[in-house]
Amino acid sequence: MSSTIKVLLAEDQSMVREALAALLGLEDDIEVVAQVARGDEVLAAVRDHGVDVALLDIEMPGCTGIEAAARVHRELPAVKLVVLTTFGRPGYLRSAMEAGADAFLVKDAPAAQLAAAVRKVLAGERVIDPTLAAAALAEGANPLTDREREVLRAAADGSTNAELAAALHLSQGTVRNYLSTAIQKLAVRNRAEAVRRAREKGWL
Repeated sequence: MSSTIKVLLAEDQSMVREALAALLGLEDDIEVVAQVARGDEVLAAVRDHGVDVALLDIEMPGCTGIEAAARVHRELPAVKLVVLTTFGRPGYLRSAMEAGADAFLVKDAPAAQLAAAVRKVLAGERVIDPTLAAAALAEGANPLTDREREVLRAAADGSTNAELAAALHLSQGTVRNYLSTAIQKLAVRNRAEAVRRAREKGWL
């Protein structure tokens, strides 16, 4: 059995992805066997390449790194998941852990730190950037319910209540109620501000 750790990199910015691949490739025991630029390509690539550890950026087209992590965790629970972020948004930490992530790190961490995290998660450890962990504790829990988050995410493109109701298979009154409650919880004036505030906190 090979002792080389097979890694997948999921990052939509090609320069960042290639730089990470080159740096990790310098490690004797790590091989980057797959690279993808979209969140919805992660699961198939992990399965096709027999990946041990997947490094996932949060912001990607197709689906987020957190959603991709949840899919991999559900289908291939033995694969270890490292979520990378450029954002100091503490809510993402909780979302990542709930999705099954084994590590949560800032993307611009030194390559040696990323390599060490890959080895640690494979050994069964959990690795969390201490600054992000402290911020998450200070921030408190996400006040939004899953349904409120779903409606807010759908509203982000400016859809009308009627369009949201049709897309989410809800009544317009129910959509209005979810949006109104989310706006109140986030202490903002309208749905656009609610989307912006929730994203800033990492709660979407």
